[in-house]
Amino acid sequence: MINMNLIAEIRRRHLVSKESISSIARDLKLSRPTVRKHLQTEVEPIYQRQNQPTPKLGQFQVMLESWLAVEAQLPKAQRRTARRLFQGLQVEGYRGAYDSVQRFVKGWKADKVGPTSKQAFVPLIFAPGEVCQFDWSHEQVELGGVIQTVKVAHFRLTYSRQMFIAAYPRETQEMVIDAHNRAFAFFGGVPQRIVYDNLKAVVETIFTGKERQFNRRFMALANHYLFEPVACTPASGWGEARFRKACFALPQPARSADRAVGRGAKGRSKIRWAMCGNGCSRPWRGSLVSIR
Repeated sequence: MINMNLIAEIRRRHLVSKESISSIARDLKLSRPTVRKHLQTEVEPIYQRQNQPTPKLGQFQVMLESWLAVEAQLPKAQRRTARRLFQGLQVEGYRGAYDSVQRFVKGWKADKVGPTSKQAFVPLIFAPGEVCQFDWSHEQVELGGVIQTVKVAHFRLTYSRQMFIAAYPRETQEMVIDAHNRAFAFFGGVPQRIVYDNLKAVVETIFTGKERQFNRRFMALANHYLFEPVACTPASGWGEARFRKACFALPQPARSADRAVGRGAKGRSKIRWAMCGNGCSRPWRGSLVSIR
């Protein structure tokens, strides 16, 4: 089953970059009917399994883990492949499928060993409409004479430094989605990429390097607006340095509520953002989202 990350990539490449269906199908190793089908997909496909198979790895999992732990200390040439491990389990009485063993071995190696990588740096230079950065801050505001803490969603276009902010009581996914709808309406278009600081409403799992598992409901939003989400490297401030330096310079001490939310809506900058090609006028509302 194709996930939302792949569906979003298919739609971006065809609808934004104007790449042909044949080229996308060939590059992603998919059939052309599959690519054509998902060009119309904006929400997450739901697959319902009729009969859940019973896993047979069971008691052999401990044995397999012990083998992998021992062989992890050996030179790579002396380690057994997943196929050889599967054959060894069969000798011990395992009657399950090879796929179960292969998935377990792959997951174990990813968790315990993990690939090594070298750091590389690129200049933060962006074209008009190419990149926007998003993050939250905690601000003190006066509501009805009482000082309270609110969560402020910040958007900043990296080329023009155009900024939009909106205040919310919490940092839930519903608030993230609403903030994106409002920001795109304010900017009058959608950037090609948006950079995030691995917030939980956007990123579910962090892998090595830039690899991420994005939240499925959030990917439905990205798929609707046809922007590419990009996550920063953890504990690496250079990934969004331009954003950190300028975005959170809100006036102190406490602001009133209308000042906190009005900087984007009322204080519109004179700098105009060059529109990119994937502007979208329809706000996205997922079937499970309820804004209150």
